[in-house]
Amino acid sequence: MYSNFADDNFFEEQMDMLKSWHYQDEVNDSETDRCIVFLSDFKILSLFIVSLFPMVITDCAAANDAINNDKSLVPYCEIIDTKDVILDDESPLAAAKKSKDTSMWKAIESLKNKKADIALSAGNTGAMLVISRLLLNTITGINKPALAALWPNQNNMSVVLDLGANIECNEKNLSDFACMGSALFKSLFLNGRPRIALLNIGLEENKGNEILKKTYSILKKEKIKNFEFCGYIEGNHIMDGNIDVIVTDGFTGNIALKTAEG
Repeated sequence: MYSNFADDNFFEEQMDMLKSWHYQDEVNDSETDRCIVFLSDFKILSLFIVSLFPMVITDCAAANDAINNDKSLVPYCEIIDTKDVILDDESPLAAAKKSKDTSMWKAIESLKNKKADIALSAGNTGAMLVISRLLLNTITGINKPALAALWPNQNNMSVVLDLGANIECNEKNLSDFACMGSALFKSLFLNGRPRIALLNIGLEENKGNEILKKTYSILKKEKIKNFEFCGYIEGNHIMDGNIDVIVTDGFTGNIALKTAEG
C-alpha cells in the first residue's frame, strides 16, 4: 500500500485493496484493528481504517469521486479535507511548525486521541518522527525512538533498527533499541526469545568503536532481558537468517538499507 499517486487508476486500485481488507476483517470478526496508511506523492493522502470504518484525509478531490464511484464503500468512508501539505524536501522542524492542518498531523493526532492504533507513512519521514515526538509520548525510560524495518533473509524476516532516526547513539540508546526490536519481533512472529546482534565491522569482541564495545558489554551481562544476545554481525551476513533483530545507529543503518535497496 506504499505507492505514488501517479495515475488515474491508482486510487481505484487502493479502494479495491481496502475492500478486500474490509471483507477479510469481517470474516475474521475483527472489529478492533485500526490502522492509518499514508499514500503520498507531493500531496499526502492518508487512509484511516478505524474499526472497519475508514476516513480518507486528503486535499485531493479525486478521493471523493473514487469513493462515490463504488457505492459499496460509501457507508464506510468519510472524507476530511486538509489544506496544508508537507513536502518531501522540507526540514522536519519547518514541517512540524506548519503541519497542524496536514493529513500527517491529523493522522498522528488520531493516535493520541485513541482513534487509531498504527500509523504507516510514505511521506516525509523526518517530519513524521518530529510530529510523533510532539504528539505522542515515548515509552518510560526510552529517550530516542528508532526507525525499524522488516528485512528479508534466507529463512523469513529480521527486524533491523535504527534505520535513520538517530545519526548519533550512545550505548544506552543501542541497548534500548535491542529491547524495542526484540519486543517488535516477538509481537510479529510469536517468538519468545529472539536472537539479537549488533552490526559491526567484525565478529571479535574487541572490534568496533567504544560505543559498540560498551553496548556489547551491557547486553552480554544483562540478566533480565527478553532476547538472546548473539554478539556482533557483519553486513554481509544480515540476510543469512541466523539473527532475528539487528541493532545499529541510524547513520550506519540507513547506509545499509540504501545499499540493500540498490
